[in-house]
Amino acid sequence: MITSGQMRAARALLGLDQRQFADLCGVSLPTIQRMESSDGTVRGMIDTLVKVVEALDRAGIELLGDFAQSSGVGRGVRLKEVASSGLKPVKPAGQSARGRSNNAA
Repeated sequence: MITSGQMRAARALLGLDQRQFADLCGVSLPTIQRMESSDGTVRGMIDTLVKVVEALDRAGIELLGDFAQSSGVGRGVRLKEVASSGLKPVKPAGQSARGRSNNAA
């Protein structure tokens, strides 16, 4: 269904730390930590896995399976095309609405 690498990559694309990701998914921080530290395909309660996958989908992340159309091979993640889907992607932490960093340099 989803691998630990896909979870970490999706979280990175969204600019979320593990606590923010847990909140987005509606699961506990230790659950996310356990899932991300597993080897290969994440195992767990079906309800929890569904919450994670659905939260990623709502946030604009597309999970790529082994045989998904892509220029590479294997599993992965990518951002969905926002314009065609009507989705509002999650704003990465530390960025304004226009995509500029809120942190002064």
